[in-house]
Formats: sequence, structure tokens, C-alpha cells
Amino acid sequence: MPVRNYTYYDFTLSLCHKCLERVEAKIVFENGKVYMLKRCPTHGRQRVLIATDVEYYKRIRNYNKPSETPQKFNTATHYGCPYDCGLCTDHEQHSCLTLIELTDRCNLTCPTCYASSSPHHGRHRTLEEIERMLDVIVANEGEPDVVQLSGGEPTIHPQFFEVLDAAKARPIKHLMVNTNGIRIAQDPGFAERLATYMPDFEIYLQFDSLKAEPLIQLRGKDLRDVREKALKKLNELNLSTTLVVTLQKGLNDGEIGEIIDFALQQRCVRGVTFQPTQIAGRLENFDPATDRLPLTEVRQAILDQAPIFTPDDLLPVPCNPDALVMGYALKIAGQVVPLTRFINPDDLLNNSKNTIIYEQDEELKAHMLKLFSTANSVDSLEGDFHSLLCCLPQVQAPNLTYENLFRIIIMQFVDAYNFDVRSIKKSCVHIVNHDGRIIPFETMNLLYRDNEIEKVLAKENVE
Repeated sequence: MPVRNYTYYDFTLSLCHKCLERVEAKIVFENGKVYMLKRCPTHGRQRVLIATDVEYYKRIRNYNKPSETPQKFNTATHYGCPYDCGLCTDHEQHSCLTLIELTDRCNLTCPTCYASSSPHHGRHRTLEEIERMLDVIVANEGEPDVVQLSGGEPTIHPQFFEVLDAAKARPIKHLMVNTNGIRIAQDPGFAERLATYMPDFEIYLQFDSLKAEPLIQLRGKDLRDVREKALKKLNELNLSTTLVVTLQKGLNDGEIGEIIDFALQQRCVRGVTFQPTQIAGRLENFDPATDRLPLTEVRQAILDQAPIFTPDDLLPVPCNPDALVMGYALKIAGQVVPLTRFINPDDLLNNSKNTIIYEQDEELKAHMLKLFSTANSVDSLEGDFHSLLCCLPQVQAPNLTYENLFRIIIMQFVDAYNFDVRSIKKSCVHIVNHDGRIIPFETMNLLYRDNEIEKVLAKENVE
């Protein structure tokens, strides 16, 4: 009998990347890679590479746990995912990280920008609007895990510090500011004022490359001097910082190891987040046929370019394993100790509250005691580190602070090409819309930012 040249694995719902209508999709394995095969009645067949590692793709199905829902939902389910955001009663994950866009405007006009921001685009939100948005998050989450102030460029908002005060007045566990770093680098006293909001405060610093050309293609100018000056101030203040790298295949994915090495040398840096380019918003120097980077390819690049990490160090995040990879390490006495490999997967999936890594693993315990006897002249392993580790069980550790933590995150924001409704229902990174809805980051940029949803629904209703 004839045999297909692929192995059928699964079925899902996706979107046509041209008209954004829902289409059926097969997930198939072919030549060691994973593809999505879909057909739009209007635009024909589409074949999309979604993973470069079949075994890892199959493995993520084992990293699943009962959904953690918000305390309240905001919309009813009528049309079906992704047309009812949000959060609708069919969504399967609360907001691990919620963004509030303080402004549509920016002090750059980046060739790559999911929000199409620029100095003249849109407007600043009023302080009253922002406070209502903060209250929506608190109503949904009680004590939100992470709230990120974003934009546009949030630091150019005329009432930026009043917004920070309002956020700090609410029961938010961890507050972040997503910034290109220009004001930190150039405005005297700005970084020092930011530092007054510590602890539980962090800078999410755009940091795409150590070279000029990728920055020019992604950001429109060579920003290396800005990054250097911003990091100098952040290091002096030891203001917790995550470096955020937008990745484009063939442009800056060959720098992953160098960026990790650079980050490990910075006192203030707590980790690096790698974000493959989402095909949304403004994309001037991007060809979806050649420039897309699947999450698995980024993961393999980290393993190839940063040999301190092994496959057991970069694990799927159970709240949304299709879209998130995490790896944790400890920085102690100038050394880096990978941590995630010592986590029991059962504890990870069951939300264990009593994991004591050192007692469970004699090798790690001996190594840590050696490091700490050198660094701190201590011989005990007591303390509590669990509140610093997102998506990990509680961990006991000695005399450690957030400064000792280093994390690697891969955050793949699904777009119309690799859209999989199964993953979208588990999305845990959300944006508060101006009307009070909390919308997954992915569907916000695809359907709701420019009201594309109205065109899609109008077409569906007509047909």
C-alpha cells in the first residue's frame, strides 16, 4: 500500500495566516521535524514548521498540570477560541504575567515592533485609565504574580512615576518595567529614582545584540552605547534586570551564547529571556519563509552555544509547555551552578511546596557546601528560596538572595503561522485592554490590537 512521507501525530485548530479565519490543522512528523498542515478554503494549503525536535515536542505533552484559573473571568464564550478574549470562561490559565501598556508612543520607531509604536503613534493612557487597569488585574488575580509596565516605551509617559506609585500601592508580588533603556542611560537621576522602588521591582531591558548590524535591522539604529550606559547605572545600583532578546534567524541567533556569557558578568542581571520574533505589528526586515525561529531551535542553540546548560536544564514550563522553556542556575562565588536539572518533575507538575533539593541530591549538596564554605564560610543549608523561582516548587537554599539567581527563559509568542488553539488556551502572558478585558498576548497582537477581530467575525457571520 502507498505510504505517506510523514507520520500523523495530532489534530488541532489553527488560523489562516492571511485572513485569520479558523482552519483545521494536522500535526505531522517529517524528517525529524514537526510541521503543521492546514488548508484555508480561500487561501489554500499552508505548511508551517513548528518544531525542529520531534522528541522534545512529544515530551512537552508530559509537562501538563491542572489549570490555575483566575479568581474571575471577564467575558463569556460565544464564538469559540480565539474570538472571545478575554479572559473567557474557556481559558485554561490565569495571568502569570500581565502587561499594562501605558502608552502607544515610543522614542524609537523600531523596524520590528509588535505594537507598531513610534513617537507619533496613538496616545498616552491617563493615570485614571491605568489605575482602572491595575484594579482589573487585582480583581482577577488577588495578588498578581508579575505585572509589567509596557508600551510603546513606558518611561516616556508624563506621569510615569505616579504610575509606579499606583502599582506599588497594590498587592503585586513583582513589578517590572519593559524599556529600551534610553532614559536610564541618558537622564541623570532617572535610574536612581527607579532604584527606590526595590525590592520586588525589575527592569526588563531590550537587549537584542552585542553587534551593530542586528540592532540597526531590529531597532533602526546602533544602540550599543545606550545599552552600555544603561547597564553601567543598573550595575552600580544593583537594580534587578532581565535582558530581553528578540531573535531573528540568521540575524542574531548566532550570538545566544555570547549574550548569556555577557549577562553572567553583569552584577544586576538576573537572567535572559529569548523571544523569537512574533509575526505581528511592524516587521520591516523579516521574511516568514526564512526568518522564523521555532522554540526548539532556540533551545538547541542555547545548548550548543552555552555548554554550562544540558537538556535537563531547559525544561517546558507546565503552565504553557508549548510556548515556554525555563532554566535556572545559581551564581555563587563567581561560579554558575545549573539548578533545574535537580528538580523532580513530579514536584514540578504537582506544585509541590516541600522540595528540598539539597537533601535529595547529594552531588548538588556537596557542591553547594563547597561553594558556600568558600564564599560565605558557612556549612549549613538552611533558608528559603522558593518565592524567587517562577514555576518551580519551593526550594530550600542557604543565605541566597535574588542576586544569586540566573534564569534562562524562551518565550515563543504564537502567531497566525504556528497558531495552535491548544497552546492559546494555556497562554499565561496577558495584556489588559483599555476596555478592561484581559487578553492573551498572542491574540491581542493578532486580532484585537487593531480590531482585526471585527473583520474576521463579520466575515464569519456573513458566511
